[in-house]
Amino acid sequence: MSFHAIEQATARLNRSELAVPGSQPQMFEKAAASDVDVIFLDLEDAVAPDEKEQARKNIIQALNEIDWGRKAMSVRINGLDTHYMYRDVVDVVEQAGERLDLIMIPKVGTASDVYAVDMLVTQIEDAKGYEKRIGFEHIIETALGMQNVHEIAAASKRNESLHFGVADYAASTRARTTNIGGVNRDYSVLTDPSDDGDREVHWGDMWHYAVARMVVAARANGLRPIDGPFGDFKDADGYRAAAMRAAVLGCEGKWAIHPSQIALANDVMSPSEAEVAKAKRILEAMADAEAQGKGAVSLDGRLIDYASIRQAQVLVEKSKQISG
Repeated sequence: MSFHAIEQATARLNRSELAVPGSQPQMFEKAAASDVDVIFLDLEDAVAPDEKEQARKNIIQALNEIDWGRKAMSVRINGLDTHYMYRDVVDVVEQAGERLDLIMIPKVGTASDVYAVDMLVTQIEDAKGYEKRIGFEHIIETALGMQNVHEIAAASKRNESLHFGVADYAASTRARTTNIGGVNRDYSVLTDPSDDGDREVHWGDMWHYAVARMVVAARANGLRPIDGPFGDFKDADGYRAAAMRAAVLGCEGKWAIHPSQIALANDVMSPSEAEVAKAKRILEAMADAEAQGKGAVSLDGRLIDYASIRQAQVLVEKSKQISG
């Protein structure tokens, strides 16, 4: 391991994250009663310009009056390039900061963007005498943000997670797609002809590089990498497949833009009973090996060593987090 120690962000269950428009308060109670881990009340893309002010009031009232249980509560503010952002931060943090866990910052492009919001939130917290510090979630959804993702991830002690905003990222990079997440039939490989002349088409994941790069930046700075939205909420199989790809790359959560996606995200992003049982067996086997002065041991016909311990510990710790 490097001599540089990675400081981990606040431990928080983040398998599923539900988007709830601030302009639709009739959805708040249902969200509060759901099994989602994190809720972000949205002031940005889901809210029309002439509804921004009322949406802000709705969110403040909801944070103060609704019983959200143990869910982590976040508010997605408007972008730094708008005149809505400063009032989002000032009003929400001043009037409901004690119930707010996170601020989601959209379209983060540079580390200076993070610094600007950090400065504003710090001043409000100090003026109000808040003891709890609000964390930051950053959406990486532009070419500029992806270029600077490593600096963004390290820009503030408040940072907790990076999220891949696939739709705006596609627009920013001028990708040839209008889907929100998922695959594209044109992003494929055509095999060479077989002996009988047949050729096969293998679809790929056009978002693989972007998600993988974001995961590296997040993990290198102790943050949670979270996969963003999947637009077709009627396609449960497609959502599950996208979530599985993200989980394989290292993401520990995915957005839900519809309540039906919450259970899917929780299931995919939770270790199975079999995985947890195997992880515990690995820890037990390595403990026995250490007692015998060994650094590695065979289990079920496979070599396990100290790297296996770290992997097993992650699974067991996540299981404990889920069970409560």
